[in-house]
Amino acid sequence: MGLKEVVVVEAVRTPTGKSGWAGAAKGGAFAKVSAQHLLATVLRGLVDRVMEKAPAFDPREIEDVAVGCLSQIGEQGLNLGRIGVLAADLPEEVAGWTVNRYCNAGLQAINSQAHALMCGAGEIAIAAGVELMSHYAMGSDFAVAAQAGLPASVHPRAAERGALNPMGVSAQMVADRYGLSREDMDRFSLWSHQKAVRAMREEEWYRKRVVPVEVEEGEGSKRVVDKDEPPRAEALDDPESAWAKMAALPPRFREDGTVTAGNSSAIVDGAAAVMLMTAEKAEKLGLEPMARIVSTAVAGSEPLIMLLGPIPAMRKALKRAGITMDDVDVFEPNEAFASPVLAFCLEFGLSFDDPRINPTGGAISIGHPIGCSGVLYFTEMVHWLKRKGLRYGLQTLCGGGGVGIATVVEAV
Repeated sequence: MGLKEVVVVEAVRTPTGKSGWAGAAKGGAFAKVSAQHLLATVLRGLVDRVMEKAPAFDPREIEDVAVGCLSQIGEQGLNLGRIGVLAADLPEEVAGWTVNRYCNAGLQAINSQAHALMCGAGEIAIAAGVELMSHYAMGSDFAVAAQAGLPASVHPRAAERGALNPMGVSAQMVADRYGLSREDMDRFSLWSHQKAVRAMREEEWYRKRVVPVEVEEGEGSKRVVDKDEPPRAEALDDPESAWAKMAALPPRFREDGTVTAGNSSAIVDGAAAVMLMTAEKAEKLGLEPMARIVSTAVAGSEPLIMLLGPIPAMRKALKRAGITMDDVDVFEPNEAFASPVLAFCLEFGLSFDDPRINPTGGAISIGHPIGCSGVLYFTEMVHWLKRKGLRYGLQTLCGGGGVGIATVVEAV
């Protein structure tokens, strides 16, 4: 039958809210919101925007909805993908499933849906991601079993090989291996905030990719959250002051270390969604695609220094796409920490301030809502490519246990 070409016809995300327990004095914008509400909002927003562009689009033709999510317990359990379909009031004919590949989950949802459409398993699919980190810490799905007195353990061999190494410790190991200075990592992090703030202030373009979220305030009152909370305006408006504050932060993972809260990703809440179609279906509906999926790849890496998986994954994805680093117009390496991004730069001969890297900011400034991040930054990438008239984008993320994922797209 031959593989079908798959295109992106729309991509949206919610704003990101600072993570904070609902009872905390400084809870973020979504601390009292459910993950299901965030997911339903972004799914409904995605479908509505496609319907506005193509009146002939019938949501009943959506084959499946895949949702990336790390902590699949509580409100994020129960096959969140299907729950999201129902909560968004999508037709009951639309199926749903949930994906967990740590930080890779969101991009894996996109890649898996693209693969299905390429093989002829439907003509329309949605890939989404959500993580409400205010409600569940990483590892909660494992910890809850132990707390309930149920058998819960990690296989000794997996533990010996580094499966339980904290990501922050791994980030420090990456910094040591590549000889990255504290100043290099802090400079990159400040730059991330500057790019994110600048992008937020371009109101018209920002609204094209961000779906506002209505939040209940109690006693019948509501408010609308329509801007990312974590980016620091001071980074752009008063960089010297912002730099001084960042430089004063203490090491987090080793007493004499260089990894700090300032050069690590922000812990946030958020959701994002992308609609994929076969090129033929998009043409029939009169939809102008944003980009086409060119290639995908995953790769394992050292589980102890788990953050280097994107390097081999990227090499595979580039080879499968038949392009080189010189052809890429936008790089979206996930900013789980500054150190793995700078390691990626060193491996591929890029300067630390290459303007192609995360042009609208990244997880250090906007945040890293684990299972959502792959879809969130895919959304940022395809909108930037389309807006700037660029051609190739390459996105990659590292993941717990030493797994990397990468995807190449071409704007059309």
